[in-house]
Amino acid sequence: MAAFSRHYLSHGAARKGILVRDNTFWHDVIMSISAAQASAFYDEVLGRRMVWAVHDQNGYPAPVGENGQRSMPFGSLITRAEKIVSSAAAYKDFQVVSIPLDEWRSKWLPGLEQDGILVGLNWSGSLATGFDVAPSAVLDSLSARESS
Repeated sequence: MAAFSRHYLSHGAARKGILVRDNTFWHDVIMSISAAQASAFYDEVLGRRMVWAVHDQNGYPAPVGENGQRSMPFGSLITRAEKIVSSAAAYKDFQVVSIPLDEWRSKWLPGLEQDGILVGLNWSGSLATGFDVAPSAVLDSLSARESS
């Protein structure tokens, strides 16, 4: 799965820090926004059957987060992916690409799981931050929402 193994070490700086670590209030606000973005991700992806990613001539970014793990950003709408490109300096030269949901579930998520890369759900803001989830948990969440 070479396409999923391309890592961008230089983009790690774009993901450092969510404001101030010891400021609980702002951390909670950011986490609430991230939770809302994650919930919207599942609803929008299932409704439109499409996932959006960003890439450049080197492939798809998978920066190292504060937890030391790599995550690859995905958006549930083209406008969300475009916002990453327009808002986060680290992604200003990237292009937005669509991935059909069935392909993303059957090929991308297993490849990311195999490579140990988390899934970034609807990252937002100038630092491109949000929830990063294990690919297997994304599959479980999609299945659970489809069943309900």
